[in-house]
Amino acid sequence: MATQNPTAPPTLTDATQTAGQAVSYLDSHWQGWVTGGFQIVFITVVALVIRATVRQLISRMVSRMAHGGRREHPGPLLSNLLENAERRKQRSQAMGSVLRSVASFAIMSTAALTALSVLGINLAPLLASAGVAGVAIGFGARNLVTDFLSGVFMILEDQYGVGDQIDTGVAVGTVLEVGLRVTKLRGANGEIWYIRNGEVKRIANLSQGWATAAVEVPVGYHEDLDKVERLILDAAEEMAKEEPWSEQLWEPVQVLGVDTLSADSVLVQVSAKTMPGKAQPVARELRRRIKLVLDQAGIQVGTASLPSPRAKASDVAEINAPSVLADPMSAQSRATAAIPPQDEPVTTVKR
Repeated sequence: MATQNPTAPPTLTDATQTAGQAVSYLDSHWQGWVTGGFQIVFITVVALVIRATVRQLISRMVSRMAHGGRREHPGPLLSNLLENAERRKQRSQAMGSVLRSVASFAIMSTAALTALSVLGINLAPLLASAGVAGVAIGFGARNLVTDFLSGVFMILEDQYGVGDQIDTGVAVGTVLEVGLRVTKLRGANGEIWYIRNGEVKRIANLSQGWATAAVEVPVGYHEDLDKVERLILDAAEEMAKEEPWSEQLWEPVQVLGVDTLSADSVLVQVSAKTMPGKAQPVARELRRRIKLVLDQAGIQVGTASLPSPRAKASDVAEINAPSVLADPMSAQSRATAAIPPQDEPVTTVKR
């Protein structure tokens, strides 16, 4: 039996056999290739159409959330004041970005897996490898994942937004920007804080709902408390009629009563419900007006103080403690007395 030399040039018979095998292979598989190609193209087109439709629906929903719905019957003042356009816009944009990313990943991942199954690729090893890789990435970037998930839930729950004054435990300030990973705050001294969302364990929002302006008014122990209460309510009523306090005061000012008793004064507690973030300016203005009205009524504000520069000398003498120098027999008075002169001795000179 003769053996064919592998280094010898192919003959016409060999070429004919190879071409016949190729034609036979193409003839038996071309229909499957064409069908699979059409299936992959169809899957890709359908996935892109679904992705574009879902993203368009999400964009419309985000736009509607950003602009807010128009109500035929407007709500009370509280609901209107809580609507912040910038906060609502940023919150809706963040939610839209998250929803679009999740929708795109889910749709395109499903389309890719379907296309691989059409090509006859076994997906079990691929999915197992992807699961192991996802676990490894999750352990390596757990802080990033924690920040991202915390930001998503924070935005969905509307814990705080742009313009809110919050206390995160590590920093206090006004929210400038809300992100999925980092929240930016402006501190009281002008500094900017960048706080990772995953590091925030508790949040005190000072701008949601309403705020309370608490004012303490110390008056003299023997003053008429009923008269003091009437004067405070009159001053608060006048304040509520003026701008901008009429918008910032949401309820009438209340005199809660006596909070502390001391030997020389009485502490009266005053409370007012205000617009969020306006408790401090309202409290300052309320203190000023209460002080003016109590001064006009001649009511002592605070504890007993030193006499004013306009007080009479006799009044000052009655208030000041007696001096030890006023007693001529005291040791201090005798120490300051002048030394009496002494007579010089007369001396005689002998010649």
